[in-house]
Amino acid sequence: MTGFVGPIETPEDLSKVREIGLSKLLNRPRIAVGLSTCGIAVGGERLFARLKEIISSGGYNIALVRVGCIGFCKEEPIVNITIPGKPLVILHQVSENDAEAIVNAVLKGGVPDEKVLCKVSSWDHITRTIIYGTGFEQIPDYHDIPFFSRQTKVILRDAGFINPEDIDEYIAVGGYQAFVSAVSSRTPEEVIDIVKQSDLRGRGGAGFPAGLKWEITREAKGHLKYIVCNADEGDPGAYMNRNEMESDPHMLIEGLLIGAYAIGTSDALIYIRAEYPLAIERLRKAIDQAREYGLVGENILGTGFSCDIQLATGAGAFVCGESTALAASIEGKTGRPRPRPPRLTDKGIWGRPTDLNNVETFCNVPVILTRGAEWYRGIGAKGNTGTKVFSLVGKVENVGMVEVPLGTTLDTIVSEIGNGGAGGKSVKAVQTGGPSGGCIPARLFDTPVDFEHLNEAGSMMGSGGIVVMDEDTNMVDIARYFINFATSESCGKCVPCREGLKHTLLILNKVMAGKGTAADLEMLESLSDTIQATSLCGLGQTAPNPVLTTLKYFREEYEALISEGT
Repeated sequence: MTGFVGPIETPEDLSKVREIGLSKLLNRPRIAVGLSTCGIAVGGERLFARLKEIISSGGYNIALVRVGCIGFCKEEPIVNITIPGKPLVILHQVSENDAEAIVNAVLKGGVPDEKVLCKVSSWDHITRTIIYGTGFEQIPDYHDIPFFSRQTKVILRDAGFINPEDIDEYIAVGGYQAFVSAVSSRTPEEVIDIVKQSDLRGRGGAGFPAGLKWEITREAKGHLKYIVCNADEGDPGAYMNRNEMESDPHMLIEGLLIGAYAIGTSDALIYIRAEYPLAIERLRKAIDQAREYGLVGENILGTGFSCDIQLATGAGAFVCGESTALAASIEGKTGRPRPRPPRLTDKGIWGRPTDLNNVETFCNVPVILTRGAEWYRGIGAKGNTGTKVFSLVGKVENVGMVEVPLGTTLDTIVSEIGNGGAGGKSVKAVQTGGPSGGCIPARLFDTPVDFEHLNEAGSMMGSGGIVVMDEDTNMVDIARYFINFATSESCGKCVPCREGLKHTLLILNKVMAGKGTAADLEMLESLSDTIQATSLCGLGQTAPNPVLTTLKYFREEYEALISEGT
């Protein structure tokens, strides 16, 4: 698949690969099928096979490639068509029955009008801008589509445009230039300073400053250290990290390599759940390609810096998203948390200082180094710089991946990008932050989405799931659903979480059955407060949030169920 022979040893070599990649993107007609999990789930592979059959049997000079998800999951399967000199055209809801019409149109230098969603004349990959061309005046522009127009793509800058299984295409859009520049011309301390100046906060949920964590790990005692990517995304309704790895795995690898250089380690790990087979497959291919090009391995670019990347697959336990439980799982132990301190930065995997960041945190790093800290701080809000990717799911019209500057309101995300409730129904609430987040009512949708404002509303950022509930949703049942999930995923190590959540679920079942009392509501609140205050790790400490927020904002629904049963 790679088009360059031999390892990349100089910036000039990287430029040669970039030209190879650009030729793949622009020099001949190209049909690209969105084949992330969402596209595959609705027939993308059948479409790809039919296109391949037609192109092969006709001997046509058309490139057929796989790409990731452009974010508009509702409209999958999505196909991109590139005709040299003309805009890239995005087709939507394509099936294998459309394959022949697509190929015939491309052979004539056009596109099948009935499947067109929009066009892209040029695309800012942040690390490089690609000019596709002009023409197709009758087709609406990408920015004319409401789902896209309010978004800012930084992390999803390549998703749906490049082939995630081809390193040449990633390099064509400016990939690995930040890493090559860092190891060739910057000290680790300079890299850390840039990340600190960007005010990048960890995207795993806690929002700890990423550059500061790198600095702490670099200064920690011990010659041998680890850098680990937490890709163990397990929130119900959340699939941001899965999509990012499926659509643009080299983006993560580049950020991880830069982090390894900054903290001073040659050992990098990606911890990913086994339930993400496509992401694992594409990450493995990407690591192999980077190794083939000499970007992973010994004495990278002749600088003396070495780094290898290993994958560690987990069994899908939600608690392993907690840092110490994740470390235990990597060590081959049962994934259970331990008290902190010591923190991983002092004593992590096998006792070594360990930096742990999630997928999106690393994905931000190449663009920060390429465009600079000041540019990055210009996106988002003060103290909440940059963008955040959310999976917008539930009872919303436009389901998909949404990337917006931090500080964007919930109303913008749900009403303008999501187009409100599915089927025209009114939206009642959203649940943010996964099972440990809270439910926010529609009357508070002017809440800016950032770490502090979501906490003030009783919820949290989490890794980025947004589940929409409409007018038909029973909020007590929603609380029961998430408590049932947390109960099932509790590791059982500490009593408050193990027994407290179990008892909370029993009370919620009692209320839903019409057998609850006013005293049960008081018990729910008291129990939730105790679990929050005394649980060992973040799972237990945040698990009561759905109960507390639904009691706060939708108490009348609890009381109605109690009244109906008396």
